[in-house]
Amino acid sequence: MFEVRPVADQDEYGRAIGAIGQYFNPPPGEEMLARFVRTLPHERMHAAIEDGQIVGGAGAFPFELSVPGGSLPCAGVTAVGVHPTHRRRGVLRAMMDEQLRDVHERGEPIAALFASEETIYGRFGYGIASWAGDLRVPHEWDAFAEPLEPAGATRFVTQEEARELFPPIYEAVRRQRPGMLSRSDAWWELRTVYLPESESAAPLRFVVVEVDGEPQAYGIYRTQFSFDGGSASSRLLVREAFGATPQATAAIWRYLLDVDWMAAVEVSLAPPDHPLFLLLARPRRMGYRMGDALWVRLVDVGAALAGRAYGEGEPLVFSVRDAVCPSNEGCWRLNAAGPECERTDEQPDLALDVAALGSAYLGAVSFNQLQAALRLEELREGAIERADALFAWRPLPWCTEIF
Repeated sequence: MFEVRPVADQDEYGRAIGAIGQYFNPPPGEEMLARFVRTLPHERMHAAIEDGQIVGGAGAFPFELSVPGGSLPCAGVTAVGVHPTHRRRGVLRAMMDEQLRDVHERGEPIAALFASEETIYGRFGYGIASWAGDLRVPHEWDAFAEPLEPAGATRFVTQEEARELFPPIYEAVRRQRPGMLSRSDAWWELRTVYLPESESAAPLRFVVVEVDGEPQAYGIYRTQFSFDGGSASSRLLVREAFGATPQATAAIWRYLLDVDWMAAVEVSLAPPDHPLFLLLARPRRMGYRMGDALWVRLVDVGAALAGRAYGEGEPLVFSVRDAVCPSNEGCWRLNAAGPECERTDEQPDLALDVAALGSAYLGAVSFNQLQAALRLEELREGAIERADALFAWRPLPWCTEIF
């Protein structure tokens, strides 16, 4: 038999994270682990142990996730892996069950993750809660639909300046966009603007757009230089680009698209309502490929539903099934006017699994879609229409980085 518990020291920490390193190359080194522990502390890294040997690991970053109308404590699930010698023996289930108990005890009402495989996490109550895709804008098709009036001045900044100037802009966007995680000083230093020696051949570059001397937008990107048939065929890879206003957002994208010698600008994790779809004159040339992005798990249904904002509408009663967290089982009455969500003996309007409710939580997946996919049951006529009126939200959720 095996036990699951938080790691006791840095040695166990490295071996627990090393479980996912069995599949990803290269395995984590000492330098990487020393950085990682500053954002993922020992007490948030669980290990599965058999006969004194660590055979699996599962971590959870402590941060807040922006939700419609607010922000909530969230467990950012990461570094989940089981040694190939112990597959199909219940190790993953034991770790995920123990992690969810720990998350609940810490008072974090939601958990979120990016799934390396889509079939893994639904059975633990996670539902697809946002969509994202890859964009590639060829240089010959990068004209805007409307002329852009110049907004401010753009300049390069150092890594240290980026850590000072970029966070307020990011937070301004996060207040408007569900699905974005809060970033500590350590996160900015060690993940967002980190410059590893191994990437010195194509280092990150940092630019800021200032309007009347005030930072209003920024971009983080790298270039991959190449020639093809005597002509430059380089790629500009955007890590992230944000503006505090629509004008500043357009300005930073105009800068990125206008960098010389680039055959194309490429963006990952772009949401379906990314500004480029309407900024560009020829958006179909981007060849957008959409897939699942952030998965959300409601660890405490009552606290999670009471922690976001809603549209107008009458109270709604959900019958929730949750095979992993029994405390979520039963009927919950959501009063959007509060908002308040409490247990009730009233007859339910909708019946669904907690994973389906997680999909609807950030506003990217409608209850109508869930019904069409046989993921819920409408028990009272008109309940789906009422639920969609309450939960709909714009802009769509967008998590800009895989954690």
